[in-house]
Amino acid sequence: MAKGAETPSGEPVDPPSLPPQELDTWGQTLPYASTAQVEVPPRLLDQVIGQDEAVEVARKAATQKRHMILIGEPGTGKSMLARAMVDFLPKEPLQDILAYPNNEDANEPKIRIVPAGKGKEIVAAQKLEAAQKKETRTILFIVIALAVMALTLYIVFTTGSLTDLLFGLLIVVILYVMVRLSSGRSDSGPNVAKLLVTHTPDDKPPFIDATGAHAGALLGDVKHDPFQSGGLETPPHERVEVGAIHKANGGVLFVDEINLLKIESQHSLLTALQERKFPIVGQSERSAGAMVKTEPVPADFVLVAAGNIDSVQTMHPALRSRIRGYGYELYVQTTMPDTIENRMKLVRFVAQEVVKDKKIPHFDREAIIEVIREAQRRAGRSGQLTLRLRELGGLVRVAGDIALSEGISMVHSAQVVKAKRASRSLEQQIADRYIERRKEYRMFSTEGSAVGVVNGLAAINAQSGMSEFSGIVLPIVAEVTPAQTRDGGVVVATGKLGEIAKEAVQNVSALIKKYTGEDISRYDIHIQFVGTSDGVEGDSASVSIATAVISALEGVPVDQSVAMTGSLSVRGQVLPVGGVTAKVEAAADSGLRRVLIPEANLEDLVLESRYLGAIEVIPVRTLRDVLKYALAGNGSKKDSLLERLAAMVLATNRSGEETPPASATPTVSKGRPAGS
Repeated sequence: MAKGAETPSGEPVDPPSLPPQELDTWGQTLPYASTAQVEVPPRLLDQVIGQDEAVEVARKAATQKRHMILIGEPGTGKSMLARAMVDFLPKEPLQDILAYPNNEDANEPKIRIVPAGKGKEIVAAQKLEAAQKKETRTILFIVIALAVMALTLYIVFTTGSLTDLLFGLLIVVILYVMVRLSSGRSDSGPNVAKLLVTHTPDDKPPFIDATGAHAGALLGDVKHDPFQSGGLETPPHERVEVGAIHKANGGVLFVDEINLLKIESQHSLLTALQERKFPIVGQSERSAGAMVKTEPVPADFVLVAAGNIDSVQTMHPALRSRIRGYGYELYVQTTMPDTIENRMKLVRFVAQEVVKDKKIPHFDREAIIEVIREAQRRAGRSGQLTLRLRELGGLVRVAGDIALSEGISMVHSAQVVKAKRASRSLEQQIADRYIERRKEYRMFSTEGSAVGVVNGLAAINAQSGMSEFSGIVLPIVAEVTPAQTRDGGVVVATGKLGEIAKEAVQNVSALIKKYTGEDISRYDIHIQFVGTSDGVEGDSASVSIATAVISALEGVPVDQSVAMTGSLSVRGQVLPVGGVTAKVEAAADSGLRRVLIPEANLEDLVLESRYLGAIEVIPVRTLRDVLKYALAGNGSKKDSLLERLAAMVLATNRSGEETPPASATPTVSKGRPAGS
């Protein structure tokens, strides 16, 4: 369906995604030889990639001065959307804000609003006047002090008494102290206003990022003054400090990870949204500023709150309700369809990153294609491109740095390939060392066969907030022994398993009963996840557990050159899992020759070209398919087991879902490289 097509209901649909292997062929049709020829839009909002709905909502929210909640994964453009909104805010005159002393109540400074640019003029004029008054007092003091000293010296020469000299010096000191106290500690004078917020008439509306701000930085504060009496104290209005909500007056206030604000701060933020002004008070109860509270200070801003999905659950409910009632909630995209239009957006993205960095060279056509290939890989799904563009931008910058270090003026594909290695996440580096240690200590085998031992695959720390998955080989060992109690056997799984992993073990127990016909209550089944000191979570090891236990029950060995991953339904269907590309690459790096993956994940594979021919990828649909390829040899024991399992499943299958037609035998793939 072409771009602009609609469903029968009239809703627009995305154009079909392109096959990943078409990337190199498509790249030859690019109208650009390098990113130097790509035009970068001047407006920031037009530079946002893949968030078309969010861009439209942000434009409307800015035009109407509505608040927004942006929820999504890190690096998908939330802060960029918020920053771009200032270009679309209604043109309104900005204001300067000044704090004045209150002669009636010094602890309640007055607030005055003046047009942008006038605040500096007012303060400068007041400082000049105060300086002139101070100079006049100084001259008067000098004249009086000289007169007193002249009179004192005359009396001393007349009477010859040193007591009169000391008395005259004392008078001079008293006069100095009186002059000093009358002017206070402020060098500019106690009655000079303090400029809290200043602009120029040509300034754009402000954008204030208050992410991680404490209460004082967000809401304003009053500085502590250790000199609280005796005329040495700083006037309260000079100790007032504005917060981010006041600096954002007339503009946009952006708060990422909104749930990390204390609940009191969220409530105060709600008050500021409702009243469009908020007084400044001392945030520390033990500070001298705790008694100071200004008149309400303008705080009329557009709030853009951002975070992950858990941020919504822990937000102040009244604050979220206020934003929803007077604005928008939006979940930003993590991936976009792999179409020609979206590939061209990524071409522009690479150009934007080069222009923004200002230090790295431009990318040629082959280097651009390599970046798009990595976007396919990091999407983790077939026909998709990642929108975790902050991390992809990191790859662009590292490739540029490598090109500079090599003394070349253009980034080629070779530098991007090197950058992929150099910019690996911490989790990927840990996984590499993890595999090396396991090889060194022979924690898993890649040759021969063994009963009850399976090379499973896992993704290390996949929920770290990074888009890349890091695969590892996860050996799983099963042992079956007679039950030790009359109440029946137990299933014991060790390896610091999480809740989902424990539930997966229980589901496998039902499958074992079905596939073996054994009364497993007569056995104790021990399942060990080898070398999992950091724990195991998820159900992607289900096929490995089932294979290991069935192998142990039946005494049929498992081929140790085979690795596998996949979730299992209670009816034996192999379900798709995440991070399949990283898992297959980990199997190849470990020296394994074959890997079994869910058939539904086959199109999600975007392997590096260096893995071409290095490993055989076999898609499977059911547990019987897994056992067919995982069990070692072609002997009568294996054949007998597979025949018995097939007959047993056919006899107990009520829907026929598990029995594939004769022509539906799983196919074997040699592994499709990214973009090949």
